[in-house]
Amino acid sequence: MAWEGDANSLPERFKKASVKPHSATKVNKVISGYFDQPHAEDPDTLISKPWTLKPEIPSSREIFGDEDDEFVDLATNNVDGPWESKEAYLKAHYDLIREDAIAPLRDAVAIFRNDPGMGDNTHVCVYEKAYVTGLTFARRGLGFQIQFSTSRAGRNIAWEYSKRLVSGSIVALSPAEDAFQTKCVIAIVAARPLDGVKAQPPVVDIFFADPADADFDPQLEWIMVQSKEGYYESARHTMTALQKMSRESFPLADHICFLEKDVKAPEYVRENAVIEIDSAVDDSKEERKVDVLNAWAHTPFGDLDTTQWAALEQMLTKQLAIIQGPPGTGKTYVSVVALKILISNMKPGDPPIVVASQTNHALDQILTHVSRFERQYVRLGARSNNNEIKKRTLYSIRRDEPMPNFSGGTAGSAHKKSKALFNGISQILQPFHVANSHAPLPSSVFRKYGILTARQCESLEKGASRWVTAGEEPDEIDPLVTWLGDQVVPFEVNYAMENFGFAEDEADLEYEQLKELEAEMGLNDEDEYDMLKGSYTNIREGYCGRVVSPDVEATNWEYVKYHDMWKIPAKDRGWVYNELRSQLKAKILDEFRQFLLHYSENCRSFQIGAWERDNLILQNAKVIGMTTTGLSKYRALVTSVKPRIVLIEEAAESIEAPITAACLDSLQQLILVGDHQQLRGHCTEKDLEGEPFYLDVSMFERLVKNGMKYVTLQRQRRMAPEIRELLTPIYGVLQDHESVKDREGIPGMGDTRAFFLSHDWVESFDDMASKYNEKEAEMVVGFFVHLVLNNVSVKDITVLTFYNGQRKRILRLMKTHPYLQGHYVRVVTVDSYQGEENEVVLLSLVRNGPKGIGFLSIANRVCVALSRARRGFYMFGNAELLARTDELWARVLFVLGNKSAAPRVGHELPLVCVKHKNKTYVKGQLPSLVAA
Repeated sequence: MAWEGDANSLPERFKKASVKPHSATKVNKVISGYFDQPHAEDPDTLISKPWTLKPEIPSSREIFGDEDDEFVDLATNNVDGPWESKEAYLKAHYDLIREDAIAPLRDAVAIFRNDPGMGDNTHVCVYEKAYVTGLTFARRGLGFQIQFSTSRAGRNIAWEYSKRLVSGSIVALSPAEDAFQTKCVIAIVAARPLDGVKAQPPVVDIFFADPADADFDPQLEWIMVQSKEGYYESARHTMTALQKMSRESFPLADHICFLEKDVKAPEYVRENAVIEIDSAVDDSKEERKVDVLNAWAHTPFGDLDTTQWAALEQMLTKQLAIIQGPPGTGKTYVSVVALKILISNMKPGDPPIVVASQTNHALDQILTHVSRFERQYVRLGARSNNNEIKKRTLYSIRRDEPMPNFSGGTAGSAHKKSKALFNGISQILQPFHVANSHAPLPSSVFRKYGILTARQCESLEKGASRWVTAGEEPDEIDPLVTWLGDQVVPFEVNYAMENFGFAEDEADLEYEQLKELEAEMGLNDEDEYDMLKGSYTNIREGYCGRVVSPDVEATNWEYVKYHDMWKIPAKDRGWVYNELRSQLKAKILDEFRQFLLHYSENCRSFQIGAWERDNLILQNAKVIGMTTTGLSKYRALVTSVKPRIVLIEEAAESIEAPITAACLDSLQQLILVGDHQQLRGHCTEKDLEGEPFYLDVSMFERLVKNGMKYVTLQRQRRMAPEIRELLTPIYGVLQDHESVKDREGIPGMGDTRAFFLSHDWVESFDDMASKYNEKEAEMVVGFFVHLVLNNVSVKDITVLTFYNGQRKRILRLMKTHPYLQGHYVRVVTVDSYQGEENEVVLLSLVRNGPKGIGFLSIANRVCVALSRARRGFYMFGNAELLARTDELWARVLFVLGNKSAAPRVGHELPLVCVKHKNKTYVKGQLPSLVAA
């Protein structure tokens, strides 16, 4: 198919494209309607809601910080008391999310502008010698392949473990000669294929944020800057969701914004309050109808305890149900029971229930439970490590199951338009196709775009006819090439082979960050995570003019206008050729950007068409699972099935805005399950945490602290009582389930289930500014080996620490220890271990210096650290420092030292040999075991 016409005729041609209907199945129009945007020219919107018109990706001036109206006067986040309006609530959270998302790149560009010769540092990555080498015509966008140098990193990059340039990252580019002094272009990393970044030179694919900034010039050298903090992909979807909500009804706003405490039953419950719950609660065959609004039983059924039963009532009868689950109290179990009841009482035509969680790991856990009684569930996003759950991802179902045809969708017309766009873009870039790069650009191209006049071309032909090259016919050589002679040179970019040695520290740190990113932020969820799919075209321009002197005389500009090109002195023809090329590229670039604008619009049509098809899959689902990031990312698709129930697991671990996005027009009930006394949501900009912005405060925590009714689960089934009592300063008295009261002891520790070994070994910090304590690490490893030698399984022991520097030290010692060779040892940071547990936990606290206790003073993190162990919990640190510095630690240490017959805090660790029953008190590290 050949492209006819120019860019200006494109819209009319596209209006004629249509899809021939194949069947009676009709397309869901909600999805296309969701993407209808307010007109930017609408005066009411411009005046009252200008924030709703902002593009999801920041402008270059916003990153530069030099546009007055781009400066956001951030409103404080009102976490105490009701909001004045829904609009104020949505705008405040939008502005905070946007600032958290763009500030890291804005700061990175500012740092580079002040020092253009800088290398990488702890905040900024710099990539030089960046050139466009090709285009990928993908359905997500027109991808520009960029090759670059990493020499400024000053070290080799272990790309397998690095979060540099992962798909969805935001970067800033500037022409190398400008170096961000006046020009800044924003792009999103489209794909980072591993074989691409490991090549020499490495390559990635990017999408230019604004078609008006895109440039295909293969000889234009860019410098590219990335912040090492933050991940834009997750924030951009939340921002667009908040903008959309400003034009929607915002269900439950009375409770979420205005803190209305009288929470009624959802409409679907009021219409039919009589449901069957017996078989779901106790797995009996009996089916008995219960009026949940008027005849709720006072005595729990099955093995639910009293507080779990109260929580279940809230989850079945309230528009807004808030359930706090301290560690080990079975909050996921109650969620699963509630889901089982809700699903078993579904009627034909009822919409699916949405289940979301902050992490992919937690989402897989709850979907695994659901799968045991309901197979009609769908997981949005493909980042699952569970093979069974993977089979129920939207991507897998779409690939493996037959899809019905339907009429009226946008995919067919988008496909036709894409062919036209592909042909149009390919045609205008034909002179820069790699196959044509063996010679300078021909005169015919300059003539076509009006850069050379007919008289100039005629003069070139006449002059060239007098030149004959040996072995070639005169008409085989373009006259412009003959005219140039030796005034052109090949254009080549040379990349030095860098070898800085293996940078273990950076790789190890970034590996953990990458895993956390995948788990919590949801990198690209479809099959295009590693590779951008679509037709690929190499572009290259093999020659440039030779310039004798960099100083351009005024007469040189007159040469471009000469009718007789042969009158231009030979020594200046290289400069003239470069000027002609510059004018040519400028003209082609204008046309190219018009095509790119239409291409971007057509990609949105592709997305709408894909979701119109996916809607048919979701219509048959009983449960749809996704991460809290997915609540925003897939919001248009989820809206199309009109869910009325949304259940959020780990609700206190997410900042507020992604949960707000769950308030779809159709929502009748929001169930929040979590614990605000464990880990909070993550902010990139630490200045936005705490007063006055409180971006790290979850909706869950805000509602609880403002007096909204909630139920706290109180009977824990994880920790032995001696470990559970360490949480008394945080939760008060938690009840112990019978199952935890007679737990088996820890071999090698006698009857000591919890102990704090206090020491005064000095801390240090590594080159990534993370704290570590070498002697403490050796002690932890020695104790680990002692437990293993006393027949505690390696898989039953987890080592926790608040600092990645200490994690690396401990791992290094373990990997070289002869008794641990071939074993997978679990050494993780506290922040990555919420929701997890193990039989034995060793906690390395590290801190013993003059500058306080850092992370150890954050109560939410302490809560997680104290509550992971089932049978044995052993801490290593400076007890005196902690007790003196922090009230919570003082109370925890008081419990350890005074709540048992034998104090469990000391400078000597009480070890017991299983075989000989001898008790040994060890002070300092365990040299014989470390060296064993």
